[in-house]
Amino acid sequence: MKGFSFPIFKTKSPEGSAVFSLEDPTERKKYFELKAGPEIEKLREFLRENTFVALLLGPKNSGKGTYTKLFMEAVGSEHVAHISVGDLVRDIHKAIGSDEEKKKLLEFLRSRYRGFIEVDKIMDVISGRDKITLLPTEVILALLERKIDEVGRKAVFIDGFPRNLDQVSYSLYFRSLIGYRDDPDFFVFIDVPEAVIDERIKNRVVCPRCQTPRSLRLLRTKNIGYDKATKKFYLICDNIACGGARMVAKEGDELGIEAIRDRIEVDAKVMKTLLNLQGVPQIFLRNSIPVVAAGDVVDQYEITPSYRYEYDAVADSVRVVEEPWTVTDDEGQEAYSLLPAPIGVSLIVQIAKALRL
Repeated sequence: MKGFSFPIFKTKSPEGSAVFSLEDPTERKKYFELKAGPEIEKLREFLRENTFVALLLGPKNSGKGTYTKLFMEAVGSEHVAHISVGDLVRDIHKAIGSDEEKKKLLEFLRSRYRGFIEVDKIMDVISGRDKITLLPTEVILALLERKIDEVGRKAVFIDGFPRNLDQVSYSLYFRSLIGYRDDPDFFVFIDVPEAVIDERIKNRVVCPRCQTPRSLRLLRTKNIGYDKATKKFYLICDNIACGGARMVAKEGDELGIEAIRDRIEVDAKVMKTLLNLQGVPQIFLRNSIPVVAAGDVVDQYEITPSYRYEYDAVADSVRVVEEPWTVTDDEGQEAYSLLPAPIGVSLIVQIAKALRL
């Protein structure tokens, strides 16, 4: 992140250690045990009787949901929940199409909501009938409290709060405001170079039939096609049911990060404000490692591979060339982007430390 250097977390194994395929769940399980086995056991023991509140902070497309899922995969999902504020609002918008669900939500808001907008007005905003009024933070807090009640006694990762500077003060007292247990809380800051977000957006494609997302450069399918007319390569969906469908880019993705520039800048302001916070533990996750330091701090297989393609006209086939993905980070340094798994290890180890396990 511009103006702030996140600490580098070392995940490099001793020479001669096993090499893992981090895209394979079975291999990933072995990897987590090797890299963070003691911390995983301590967290499992802690979560049998205790919970925590983690507020995830990072720019759009920074991997907040992905890292939470990896934590749950390694430690166990029975005592942990991921709550996305964006998904929460969208799900409620769909649910109130049912009279029964609408009635339940009205009853909850009338008993638990405290704010300056009438409950009926809130329902108009959620349903979309009122397209001018923004959903107040007090309503977001009430909806979060309702969702936490639904998931039960679990540690929670909150994704998407605080979303703007006006919500920062609410986040400092989040546990008390939602009537949560007196559990430890902490902020998780995620740093991703803008170049990484830009490339992710520009290269992502989706199957027009099953909607499975992939990336031409970063997450390819098994089979690659070549369009002789346009002289461009394309991914072919792996799902047999799709019959070899050509994956396509979403409209507007060619703009890359510029399409979400305003959101990126707001996220950066929120993070910079909270980085100065005292009294609450802070966890730092970084997506990239300077090339000059990579050999000492990460294993080669933890670096994100990128793919380029060469067309053999004689054989009428495509050759795939794999190489480490190199980007220019926000400080102007040449850097490697990391795969999600080593960042998941960093999250596991730092949470164990924050909880003093």
